Amino acid sequence: MVYDMERALLVGVNLNNGEDYKLSLQELEDLAEACDMEVIGIVEQNLPEVHKAFYIGTGKVEEVKEEAEEREADVVIFDNSLSPIQIRNLQDKIEKPILDRSTLILDIFARRAHSREAKLQVEVARLQYMMPRLVGLHAALSRQGGTSGSMSSRGAGEKKLELDKRVLERRLTEYRRELKEVSEQRRVQRKQRAGSGMPRVALVGYTNVGKSTLLNAMLDLYGMDEINTEEKKVMEKDMLFATLDTTVRKIAPENHHAFLLSDTVGFIHKLPHHLVEAFRSTLEEAREADIILQVVDYSDSHFKEQIAVTEATLKELGAEGIPMIYVYNKADKVPVDDIPGFSVAGDENAISKLPVVMQDSIYLSAKEKIGMEELICLIEEKLSDGYQECTMLIPYADGRAVSYLNENAVVYDTAYEAEGVCMKLNCKIKDYQYYEKYVVQ
Repeated sequence: MVYDMERALLVGVNLNNGEDYKLSLQELEDLAEACDMEVIGIVEQNLPEVHKAFYIGTGKVEEVKEEAEEREADVVIFDNSLSPIQIRNLQDKIEKPILDRSTLILDIFARRAHSREAKLQVEVARLQYMMPRLVGLHAALSRQGGTSGSMSSRGAGEKKLELDKRVLERRLTEYRRELKEVSEQRRVQRKQRAGSGMPRVALVGYTNVGKSTLLNAMLDLYGMDEINTEEKKVMEKDMLFATLDTTVRKIAPENHHAFLLSDTVGFIHKLPHHLVEAFRSTLEEAREADIILQVVDYSDSHFKEQIAVTEATLKELGAEGIPMIYVYNKADKVPVDDIPGFSVAGDENAISKLPVVMQDSIYLSAKEKIGMEELICLIEEKLSDGYQECTMLIPYADGRAVSYLNENAVVYDTAYEAEGVCMKLNCKIKDYQYYEKYVVQ
């Protein structure tokens, strides 16, 4: 579902003076540009409620038609989801292809998906959204009336509509089956990671806040394999939904617990429900995490609204209640007096004040790799309730225990004594209980 349209006219409707209207309209413009479209104008209307037949008022429909013709628009995009009847009526009146916000987001996801799972998830969401809207897509087809309700008496448009529905239903069933198989593979992988005993940390947040940049910074500083670090990095780009595929990487900071860090798909205002459902298996990385890092673009004036959208989506996924750290990224781009605990007096350069660590939050710059060590300490502090510091004296005969603890615990000191290997370490409580026979005072 990739369109060759280049010039887009946007239509925004402010219902009951909604507080998020301007933010939503700006995002629509960004979404259009992410689809390689040129935004050539915006038509706005304030309404107490949407028009059932056209979404906007009938007079505004004529205005949109005139604007689209005058500006030579290739497509008209509405900043909300339109019903099938609204799409058909608008296309009949405006005589231009009509898209809505959900269709645009689905188009971006279709362009960005690379893995088999991501492509299946997008296609399932797209088909679910398209099926009830086929009537709008075939509005231009001929429709000749008949005398009965049988298929044989229907016009070409109706036959085409029925045919397309059957084709889409078959494809949807097939894609759902394939997606179920791929999702099961991901579930097995998650189970294996959980069985390793290694803590799991998930990056979540609004789209384009710097999650991938943070993941890459962690890999640069604490990646397991310095030779292949570049291959393990994910794409980072200043655009909406630059990455869709969930990535899991092992982060192993020296003198700290190693953990698995996952980068999940970003959220956005009015994210289509079908997409949330289709990507549910991918987003379960967040639901099953030990800690969630909610990455926030602190330089965005709407960051509070973005936090609200992220947390509402997490709640829909059943991921509320998991310990969370708020990572206020891009803090180097704000005035110093906007950073908690500082005033304008003295050095006014924000980057010189970073990082700032509070109880459940940190202000940093992932791009400049400022605050990474402090973030690692904050993560470890959150995980500390499940760990125990101790000294163990392990017989040489149990080399497997020594190897396991070197891999899964933070070992402060190792001494080779006559009776065995003496290790001062910090390990998970379940490992402490399992090897408690080796614990010494």
